[in-house]
Amino acid sequence: MARSRRRVTRSAAQKSPERSPSSSRSSLTPMEDELEPTLVESAPTKTNEDMCPSCREGVQGEKSSWIRCDACKIWFHWACVGDSSDLELINKWYCGPCMAEKPSRVMTLKVPARKSSRKRTQLDYASLNAGVESDPSRWLRVIQSKPIKDDNFRRMKGSDVGLEWLENDETAMREPIVVDNPEGLRMKMPPPEFTIQDVADEVGHETPVEVIDVATQSNSPGWTLGRWAEYYNTEPSKRDKIRNVISLEISGTKLADQVLPPRLVRELDWVEKFWPSTRKGKGHAYPKVQLYCLMGVASAWTDWHVDFAGSSVYYHILHGCKVFYFIRPTPVNLQAYERWSGTEMQSNVWLGDMVDEVVKVTLHAGNTMIIPTGWIHAVHTPVDSLVFGGNFLHSYNVATQLKVIDIEKATHVPKKFRFPLFVKLCWYVGDKYLRDLKSKEEFPPRVLESLEALTRFLVSESQAMERGTEVAKREAKENVPSDRVKDAPAMARELRWRVRLAAGTTSDDEDIGRPVKKNMVNGHKRKRSPAGATVGVQFRNFQPKGWDVVNELPRESGERVVNVHPPKTADGWEREWTDWSKELEGENEEGHATVEKTRDVMIKVRKTEDGMERQRIERVMEKWPIEDEIAGIEELTKEEEQGTEVPVTALLETTQAMEVSA
Repeated sequence: MARSRRRVTRSAAQKSPERSPSSSRSSLTPMEDELEPTLVESAPTKTNEDMCPSCREGVQGEKSSWIRCDACKIWFHWACVGDSSDLELINKWYCGPCMAEKPSRVMTLKVPARKSSRKRTQLDYASLNAGVESDPSRWLRVIQSKPIKDDNFRRMKGSDVGLEWLENDETAMREPIVVDNPEGLRMKMPPPEFTIQDVADEVGHETPVEVIDVATQSNSPGWTLGRWAEYYNTEPSKRDKIRNVISLEISGTKLADQVLPPRLVRELDWVEKFWPSTRKGKGHAYPKVQLYCLMGVASAWTDWHVDFAGSSVYYHILHGCKVFYFIRPTPVNLQAYERWSGTEMQSNVWLGDMVDEVVKVTLHAGNTMIIPTGWIHAVHTPVDSLVFGGNFLHSYNVATQLKVIDIEKATHVPKKFRFPLFVKLCWYVGDKYLRDLKSKEEFPPRVLESLEALTRFLVSESQAMERGTEVAKREAKENVPSDRVKDAPAMARELRWRVRLAAGTTSDDEDIGRPVKKNMVNGHKRKRSPAGATVGVQFRNFQPKGWDVVNELPRESGERVVNVHPPKTADGWEREWTDWSKELEGENEEGHATVEKTRDVMIKVRKTEDGMERQRIERVMEKWPIEDEIAGIEELTKEEEQGTEVPVTALLETTQAMEVSA
């Protein structure tokens, strides 16, 4: 919902690195939830995001106006469920099933406003949305009296922005970075002389585009790229209003061939790495949020927002200028943003007054900025500008990404304005990491920490399938990609177990992260186990896969007599005897030993999804009883101190265990 109104006119257009605060708390909102209709020879089919529960064939009327049931919170087309009355006059509305469930629920209308003969200041009601006055510069005037800090964000060379930086610098991707020159970023952009007219030519003049009225931060319907190009090229003094385009996703167009995100973005992007390549492209539903074209005129303003699902953003200024105002995503600041977002405060309260500080960053033509997960920001456009950017999720701050998801749910952001196919993408990510962990691949601590957060989310989805309501069960199951994940609950719990094992923890308790209950025995606290004691751990929800064949070969044993010198000093013999590859016997050694050697071999075989798995375990044990007079030992017996020669037999046991997997 927008600004806590019950009904809004929702547009199917996409969002971009700047978003329309009146319709979403996410900056890149997908067009039709990024679902492309499957190509068939008959008429095009509608996507689920275009449909409402009451959609019927042959229903005429405008389908961009939606209404939400005040009981079940489900959205409907007003054209499908309404009685042709004025939507703005309705106060409370319930769908048919909810009224049947509880007959006391009835639709109510707003109380008519009292009319007066007094003269009033005339307002532009066509430009109002939720009571916001038509003044595109009001927040710019507010900023003049507010404490705004200049940024100290890192300026980097394009060649330094790569995985090496991310893996070796703990501060990487925790604060925005600015790259003054795109050289070294290994990205591709149109030439600097590229214009708005060129955008319309490449994408199509008749392509619908969502245009934002800056004064009200609301959508202006009926715009095409051709009409927008005419508006943009109009003299600034002759423009009727300040408008902004922040939601033109260009994937699949000719223009997309001229835009390639920076190398680091491509290496981190979950959609690029984990979404199956066979399920991308025309005719497939997949998240398309990587390529956006943003076109704003002078004095445009995009209000405070967090990009949907906490996704990170890359942002390149082709020409023009942008001024960003940032708020750090601390827990306290995110709570303040949640209280502010979608409420009446959004219309009349400067969010900067509710947080610790606001930081200002100015970008010019040729600059590129990467905004990390969860950063709250607003954007001012001082001059006419053309920008290319996109969103991406990654594995270095999953916890904050999921926190933003929780905020979106708490503020009732409609699914149409959230990251498309987010849950399905998380299952693809979890499936790939599970296979990597099975292959003994190692990951840095930041990734393991993020994977722990991801597993909690996937396990919660599994619990919804197992113990949720029928609606929750159905929705959770529909989000599982059946082409990769066959048993979602088992996969989620095995991933959690392997992630914790890789991180050095042994608990598989589903209540991890909750307050720990004290263990009581007969009304008293359980005594702590002695230091060094080992406690066996049983995993309730994961059973490791067994082997199909286990074959133990007959034990091999034997003995031989060798000449070998005994250990001479207490601090040197360990290194010599633990080097298994070193030959210890020799012809002129003083001592001799009868070496007893045993060898056990075990072979295990099992079938896997990818073929076969084989393991060979070999254990070799040698006993070296060395008979000799050992001198030079630091701890001497009493008889040795008196000069008495004492014969000593030193029994040394060495064991070699070797595991070979094929």
